[in-house]
Amino acid sequence: MSGDTETRASADAGVQQKSAVARLFRPMTGIPAVCALAGVLTLAACGEKNAFVPPPPPKIEVAQPLKKTVTRYLEATGNTAAVNTTTLVARVQGFIQAIKYNDGDLVKAGDVLFVIEQKPYQLSLEQAEAGQSSAQADTKKAEADYKRQVDLAAKNIASQATLDQSTAAKDAAIAKQTQSEVDIEQAKLNLSYTEVKAPFDGIVTAREVSLGQLVGAGGPTTLATIVQLDPIYVNFAISETDVQDIRSSMRAQGLTREDMKKIPIEVGLQSEQGYPHKGTLDYAAPTITAATGTLLVRGVLPNENRSLLPGYFVRVRVPRAEQPNMLLVPDRVVGSDQSGRYVLVVNKDNVLEQRKVVLGQQVGDLRVIDKGVQPDDRVVISGLMSVVPGQKIDPVAKTIAPPAETAP
Repeated sequence: MSGDTETRASADAGVQQKSAVARLFRPMTGIPAVCALAGVLTLAACGEKNAFVPPPPPKIEVAQPLKKTVTRYLEATGNTAAVNTTTLVARVQGFIQAIKYNDGDLVKAGDVLFVIEQKPYQLSLEQAEAGQSSAQADTKKAEADYKRQVDLAAKNIASQATLDQSTAAKDAAIAKQTQSEVDIEQAKLNLSYTEVKAPFDGIVTAREVSLGQLVGAGGPTTLATIVQLDPIYVNFAISETDVQDIRSSMRAQGLTREDMKKIPIEVGLQSEQGYPHKGTLDYAAPTITAATGTLLVRGVLPNENRSLLPGYFVRVRVPRAEQPNMLLVPDRVVGSDQSGRYVLVVNKDNVLEQRKVVLGQQVGDLRVIDKGVQPDDRVVISGLMSVVPGQKIDPVAKTIAPPAETAP
């Protein structure tokens, strides 16, 4: 009995398991089937919305080159130099009695800077003046005696020998008087040397002597140095080719060598923008330096505020000629790579091209393009870091403003 019971129970369990499996895998009908189909369609629709759509081309500002008449310049580098630099020395011997300036002072021509003890030289002058008075008295006496001897000789009262002695005495007295006058001038000169004065307007360096120090013993003693800063020279060299160009330009304008000082120059320090210091040419060497093939040229500039000091390294430019219809672009849009300088230009399909260019001089914040662009080219003037050659863009037309230095 128990064996049959176990057999029936096992059979019932098997039937139930098959029934459960059949329910799990039977096709869905009704609402469950509709829901499943809707889920599949939804997933398909989502797949269509996620398809890649390329972004629109970026808007980039472009402009045609600015057409402008440009003054061509000869550019060079040089150094500033003082117009005058003089070492002040003691020309007479004595002790320093006074120092009448502070180190680094700006002084005027004729200002007294050092005083050497004056008493000995004042006494020498008084002694010379006394000697002159004595010489004048001797001359008067000798001349009177000579006159007398001449009269006596005419009457045959005085001998010729006596007349000759009187003549010699008169000449000696006159010579002594002349010497006394020279002695006075020398004494006055020595006394004047006790005051060491500024020979021109300038800056005086730190003194090299102290109060009470003996100077001028055994030779001149250096006291200080004075440097003239206004005006100031600028020395620079130009090539043989540039010399010929300038000479041709001067001939075309009817200028002679004497007119050279009418030619303006512009100077700028390495730390300055542009060329703020203005002056004129002052000198050109008469010969070319064979070793370098250059000509030494000098300019002179006013320097009232003493912004330029001797020894500065400077940039120099000299105007040569005006050239019309030059093409300019902002200097900041010019790029560079291993092959040279370039700008980005938009072609007819609004695709960027890298255009190699030959640069001219800078004019304010613009740069002359000597070769590489045409007047109707569209040059990229903004967003340069966000685009590359070959990229398509949406160009936004702009206009290049005139350079800052000539803008109204």
